[in-house]
Amino acid sequence: MKEDYFKWHSPHLNRHIEMLVFGHSGYPVVLFPTSMGSFHENKDMGLIESVSWYLEQGLIQIYCPDSIDKNSFYNKQISPVHRIENHDCYDKMICHEIVEKVRNNTASGKVVVAGCSFGGYHAANFAFRHPGYVSHLFSISGVYQIKNYLDGFHNDTVFYHSPHDYLQGLNDYELWNMDIVLGTSNWDICFDANLKMSRLLSDKNMHHWLDIRQDKVHDWPLWKEMFPHYLSRINFS
Repeated sequence: MKEDYFKWHSPHLNRHIEMLVFGHSGYPVVLFPTSMGSFHENKDMGLIESVSWYLEQGLIQIYCPDSIDKNSFYNKQISPVHRIENHDCYDKMICHEIVEKVRNNTASGKVVVAGCSFGGYHAANFAFRHPGYVSHLFSISGVYQIKNYLDGFHNDTVFYHSPHDYLQGLNDYELWNMDIVLGTSNWDICFDANLKMSRLLSDKNMHHWLDIRQDKVHDWPLWKEMFPHYLSRINFS
């Protein structure tokens, strides 16, 4: 399969960002890494290989950007206010430097966003904050509440990056046009988080699929089973 490497200076982050892009054509899929993961993690752990058929057929292109978790949620050496500010800049980078450049590769002008574990958080947070840019959300073993990462600190920026908090007040009609999948397992450490998010979506009458697999732990074998299945939901015509 075709693989390209990109590196550029991000004006929103004021640092270099690296990204791998897989596939030669097709529907754009922005795939986030797990907690503190690098731009090559999804390749290294076999998640890209698990969907090689879609890539080789030219049905999708997967964009794997770096994370900055080490400089945001997981950086205990800086204050919580700086952690959430750094993450807010990351959200702007994803939106303006990646998604806005690739979304017109589809007639709908939208992309798929996906991720596993903390990557599921990134995908869900981006999708709910920017629903006009997202056709499908595949959050696999994701989390949706960030207060545990910020030592109890709370302000408006924290609120609007915590999907379980802000989603209740959103009324953008594009949210009801999105195909949403929450993937989890009865043994998943994020099982309860996905049940709560599913209830919130149901309360808002937002159609979604809560996919609960049985007897699988929060790890790559489960995610490599789920990701190819979810991609089949995309209308490639």
